[in-house]
Amino acid sequence: MLELADIFRRYGGEYLARFGPAMLPSHRRAFDAILACRTPALGGHVLVCDQCGRPQYAYHSCRNRHCPKCHGEDTEAWLEARRKELLPVPYFHLVFTLPEELRDVVRRRQKTCYGLLLKSAAGALLKLAADPHYVGGTIGVLAVLHTWTRTLVYHPHVHCLVPGGGVSRDGRWMPARRQYLVPVKALSRIFRGMFRDAIAKELPDVAVPDAAWKKEWVVYAKPTVQGAEKALTYLGRYVHRVAITNSRLLAIDNGRVTFRYQPSGEAAWRTLTLEADEFIRRFLQHVLPEGVHKVRYYGLWSPACRGLLRRVQLALAWDAPAASPDEPPAASEEPRSPHLMEGRPCPCCGHGRLVWAGPLAPHARAPP
Repeated sequence: MLELADIFRRYGGEYLARFGPAMLPSHRRAFDAILACRTPALGGHVLVCDQCGRPQYAYHSCRNRHCPKCHGEDTEAWLEARRKELLPVPYFHLVFTLPEELRDVVRRRQKTCYGLLLKSAAGALLKLAADPHYVGGTIGVLAVLHTWTRTLVYHPHVHCLVPGGGVSRDGRWMPARRQYLVPVKALSRIFRGMFRDAIAKELPDVAVPDAAWKKEWVVYAKPTVQGAEKALTYLGRYVHRVAITNSRLLAIDNGRVTFRYQPSGEAAWRTLTLEADEFIRRFLQHVLPEGVHKVRYYGLWSPACRGLLRRVQLALAWDAPAASPDEPPAASEEPRSPHLMEGRPCPCCGHGRLVWAGPLAPHARAPP
């Protein structure tokens, strides 16, 4: 199977020669980490078959949060923790999108603007839901930052998962209407106003096109027909990864990269071919700056409200589900630890079992 690292190895040298001096440090770290992931450059361990004696090498993961080969176990652990926080109520999925006029401003000041985007989306939800005309209480908001479309175009937006109800000031559970949480048009205007005020305060010297504030902003809101579990799983795919998986890569040839994507609302897959430099550029623009958290929790799901959340669960006569012993955790594309491989059947002879034999020291990797 083709990997993102294969593209970097084949075309990365040319890309670095052209753009290396201008690359952000976070982009260069991700680039180097993905190249080294599960290669001799990071060292690892050797296992041997107890029958045929042939060695099998298990190299260390890079652990970079943008690597498509890492974090399968982390994703499953995150999902399991979130499942324990779910309430037995309907859920809503909301998407807050920044207008095109703001994308360049945000791209140039990601560390500040991504935080403002998440906070403004959640703040608009909390403010409107607190109105007695709608929910009349404090809701929970799980907000996940996305910066890409399915063709890797820069498109910053926030996905939110929200339970259908909240806690009133006197501690009562206030259920939302089953098919309606808050009015979307009012929500989008509050979101726009909060982001405008926040960016004016944090970045007073930045010129923002007036057109961004005069147009209606896009906010999507619908009940999760397939349940909160499906929505969580969807969001979980991107919590520890970014933009594209190795399984979507189809070909690298003649300086071009071909990958598949599924347009929103369509069942069929399509293919797109880009020049290698353009593909690498599109991928790297979704690498987050150091210290930026792409997942945040607000309201009932904030860390300060863990006790209240648990009391609400108990009041609704529901206990969070325990992990099923019959369902193994989702694995990474390759085992991260040699101990996960130990005892497995030998892939060479098929009769023996793999036994840990010792560590492998890191080896220097040649540049791409």
